[in-house]
Amino acid sequence: MSDDALTDFDRERFTHEGRSHDVLRSGTGPAVIVMAEIPGITPKVAGFARKVRDIGCTAVLPDLFGVAGRDPHPAAHGKAGAVMTGLRALGQVCVSREFTILAAGRTSPVVTWLRALAVREHERCGGPGVGAVGMCFTGGYALAMATDERLLAPVLSQPSLPFAVTARNRRSLDISPADMRIVQQRCEAGLTVLGLRFRGDKLAPGGRFALLREKLGEAFIGIELDAGAANGDSPLPPHSVLTEHLIDEPGEPTREALDQVLEHFRSRLLVTDS
Repeated sequence: MSDDALTDFDRERFTHEGRSHDVLRSGTGPAVIVMAEIPGITPKVAGFARKVRDIGCTAVLPDLFGVAGRDPHPAAHGKAGAVMTGLRALGQVCVSREFTILAAGRTSPVVTWLRALAVREHERCGGPGVGAVGMCFTGGYALAMATDERLLAPVLSQPSLPFAVTARNRRSLDISPADMRIVQQRCEAGLTVLGLRFRGDKLAPGGRFALLREKLGEAFIGIELDAGAANGDSPLPPHSVLTEHLIDEPGEPTREALDQVLEHFRSRLLVTDS
């Protein structure tokens, strides 16, 4: 692939309580907040957002870090360029107080802004509610956003925070106990949370999904794929189920996972009164 000009997305600025970020939007219908992984809104993240748009939803992409549209693959900008793309985005989040990286059991401050964005998009787009998908660095944000009853379809793809540097962190998520209790109550009332990861992924360890099963019970649907199902064209170990390691062909496990995510949005957001 190469850089994506994102010409089919509109860009605007959203501000809440003094925090401002650009937002890319495309499509019509109920909103789905698509939160990118490091290093940002890559061409494959944008490609996933277009699939969300194509089922009849409005894809809403907060531009939280990195350079939107830049391709991180070494084939696009060379190995040095790929490394710099990742380091630049990681540096942005490491110095920002909006993101909690190492602390277990804490909701990142940026989630307050994301919840406000979801409220605004629900008012703007209509429908029964909003969907959200977080990937890698932002994976847990979709769970923390689900404290708001407007969030009807949360998806956690390879949730990677807090960084799994300790045994405790490997069985933790970046969500406060108070927020987790609210999500548990919503799950008891019918909310379903979808999660995706590759087995053996050290960034999104299996203990994290075990914790989600303990906390949410049958309301958590964990999709765990063998590492051999990942797209081998990526220079990185199997990690990004919906983007870099997706094999977008019928019958492929990653494609089946993608289809399950899209159905999660379709069945909860694209409903009509009979």
